[in-house]
Amino acid sequence: MLVLVAPGQGAQTPGFLTPWLDLPGAADKLAAWSDAIGLDLVHYGTQADADAIRDTAVAQPLLVAAGLLSAAALGDVTPGAVAGHSVGEITATAFAGVLSEEAALGFVRKRGLGMAEAAAVTPTGMAALLGGEPQDIVPHLEKLGLTPANVNGSGQIVAAGTAEQLAALEADKPEGVRRVVTLKVAGAFHTHHMAPAVAALDEAAKSLVIADPAYTYVSNADGKTVASGQEIVARLVNQVSNPVRWDLCMETFNELGATALVELCPGGTLTGLAKRAMPGVKTIALKTPADLDAARALIAEHASA
Repeated sequence: MLVLVAPGQGAQTPGFLTPWLDLPGAADKLAAWSDAIGLDLVHYGTQADADAIRDTAVAQPLLVAAGLLSAAALGDVTPGAVAGHSVGEITATAFAGVLSEEAALGFVRKRGLGMAEAAAVTPTGMAALLGGEPQDIVPHLEKLGLTPANVNGSGQIVAAGTAEQLAALEADKPEGVRRVVTLKVAGAFHTHHMAPAVAALDEAAKSLVIADPAYTYVSNADGKTVASGQEIVARLVNQVSNPVRWDLCMETFNELGATALVELCPGGTLTGLAKRAMPGVKTIALKTPADLDAARALIAEHASA
């Protein structure tokens, strides 16, 4: 059984879309999407520096566009389940047919702008804690006023909060944590700091044309499968101020009988987590078009299964 997943913010790197523009029709598609949402995706995906694509309002549409572009390049794919991490969940909704590609990009543009505005109120950020156990980490974070914003499994929890709180965490690590790694994001996503963005997204969702998912859809709110397109979009709205439970998503993949996992561009983060939490499951991360043939071979073998 094949699982198709899309990564979240922080996966982007300068120039990562450059090789994808050599694919037939890719440049035209990105140009059309850029015009539709008022953001030059080609420029940001090929020429902009790390600081420019760290901007939440830029990074989020760029990641969804990259995921959809790489999904189209795979050809005809019928996964057993789809899911996305944080903003990657919007990529998953478009792939599953809950939203059109254009609607998904318009929605993520509003999401990015709303979250960037919320992040500008107070200097905030996120940091990954490597090592340790959740039962030790979570109480320690709460003591420091931080939120366990991403529970990713495989020994990784991402803390989010103010710059001062993150500095305190660096100086006072929870028991068992080897390292605290600052993430390439511009705010404390999936926390109460993002509450102002929820209202804007709720309003934006009212005009969306929504369908039920064509494939089994696994929500990162709680790892549960969701069959209603309306409920999926409601979860997308609330997701920005609530934690991502990718650990529970991977538990569900295992329960569903996953045998292979393909991560859309810019892949790497979620396949790394899967290798540790889903032993025996074959994985492919789409980083460049050079990965497409291997991914298609894996899909041909496992989607039919």
